[in-house]
Amino acid sequence: MKHIPIALQMYTLRNEAEQDFTGTLKKVAGLGYEGVELAGYGGLEARKLKEVLDHLGLKAASSHIPLAELRDETEKVIDDQKVLGSRYVVCPYLAPEERTENDYIRLINDLNEIGEKCAGEGIALCYHNHDFELTSLSDGRSALETIFEETNPEWVKAEFDIFWLTFAGEKPAEWLERYKHRSPLVHLKDMTTDGERFFGELGAGGVDLESVLSFGNGSGTVDWWIVEQDECRNPPLQSVKRSLEFLKK
Repeated sequence: MKHIPIALQMYTLRNEAEQDFTGTLKKVAGLGYEGVELAGYGGLEARKLKEVLDHLGLKAASSHIPLAELRDETEKVIDDQKVLGSRYVVCPYLAPEERTENDYIRLINDLNEIGEKCAGEGIALCYHNHDFELTSLSDGRSALETIFEETNPEWVKAEFDIFWLTFAGEKPAEWLERYKHRSPLVHLKDMTTDGERFFGELGAGGVDLESVLSFGNGSGTVDWWIVEQDECRNPPLQSVKRSLEFLKK
């Protein structure tokens, strides 16, 4: 069975990291996570951050970089990933004013252009979904389908978020199977079953985790499972500990 390492998306611990970035990384390592997906570098230069991660025994699984930064500072983003030892950079989010059909056309062009540059340097660009990309465009396709059908699969990969796919009424395993050769990163999240469909620790029961995890040990190309919980009802460190314990069972 293929071993797929588990990373934590640091956005989950954004409040803790804002107070003590290095100390929070130390706690993540202490819980047993093998890597982190970065959402900012805590004010550190990439080289210093790499020293911190190495000292803690953590890998930089990937980095979430805002779209404007990906567009305007592509070379610096690539150089930072090389220093960090990260093979993946992720376009994480589109602001509400960036979601018109024309915006998606521009996004596709940008992803192809940025992705080609990244691929030429041994870095893979991934696109991370929420639920809004599942709305239909004028040709009947969803925005998410259009993004992956109109981008070059050699240049643009997927980071599917299984919570948001489920929230939008989709089956995450079907998306993973459809794009199994383009899905190196998967955001593992669960959903409460109390009617609110709120973010829950893994094992909460609202997302079909079993089919997703089974996919990882099948014909897919998953390199990292990445735990994220956008909002936590329990203390966030307690939540990410529970999610990791669930996966290790």
